[in-house]
Amino acid sequence: MTPAPVLAGAVAVALAVPLLGWALFARPQDAAARTRANLARGLAVAGAGGPAAVRSRPRLLARLARALTPMGTVARLNRLAGAAGRPADWPVPRLVAAKLVLAAVSAVLGSLVVAARPGALTVLMAVVLTGVAYVVPELLLYSRGQERQKAIALELADTLDQMTIAVEAGLGFESAMARAGRNGRGPLAQELVRTLQDIAVGQPRREAYLALAERTSVPDLRRFIRAVVQADAFGVSIADVLRTQAQEMRLKRRQRAEEKAMQIPVKVIFPLILCILPTLFIVLLGPAAMDIVGAFSG
Repeated sequence: MTPAPVLAGAVAVALAVPLLGWALFARPQDAAARTRANLARGLAVAGAGGPAAVRSRPRLLARLARALTPMGTVARLNRLAGAAGRPADWPVPRLVAAKLVLAAVSAVLGSLVVAARPGALTVLMAVVLTGVAYVVPELLLYSRGQERQKAIALELADTLDQMTIAVEAGLGFESAMARAGRNGRGPLAQELVRTLQDIAVGQPRREAYLALAERTSVPDLRRFIRAVVQADAFGVSIADVLRTQAQEMRLKRRQRAEEKAMQIPVKVIFPLILCILPTLFIVLLGPAAMDIVGAFSG
């Protein structure tokens, strides 16, 4: 290998590692820092080496990363981040930067390997690894969103039972939602609290409910929101809607549990055939086969 590719690879990795560290491990500002920044915005002009210049560097990197990424990818990351609850440690600009940095590092390392061992298979492996590195942040975000959707679907029946009891006790629908949000600890409670905050800042109730269904992308919750919107539009008793929806969600949860239980025998077949039965045959039939071979050979 010539020294030039090695030197270029070393320089590229040295430049990419700090950006990768910022993209993946930089912590967001705490609430107090964000509040001070919002209050001080526009009141003073910092010097060239002041805090404003320091804060502008991550923003410049984020803008550069976003400019190098197609808008469709950014929109897809926004949608995946919404389904995952928009985790504070994984903002969209950081994910965009992480995608580019991982792909760049993988491409540089792949080019070094190809320069050392040229060949069609090596080039194919380098291209595949670069593509995988580019989509790794999306896969992690998608996995987190799937786990969050499963948690919301699992909590929905119990949350609707709590809201039904609260409404039948005399509370309004939004008060029942607020009580369920305060008593809950999972992602569904967080979404209910966020929906109430949207309503409190002036967003219409119908739009806030539909935004809740759009953010979570859970079919059962979307069906419940649609029933609530229709009940609000046609004047149907919300207590009856909550009672019916709670019964339906409990039935669906039981059906999902039964479906998973019925899938267990099918999933066990392949490990049984590939791992357990060969070992069992070797232990049981091995000595007999050795005796037969010895008898015929003697």
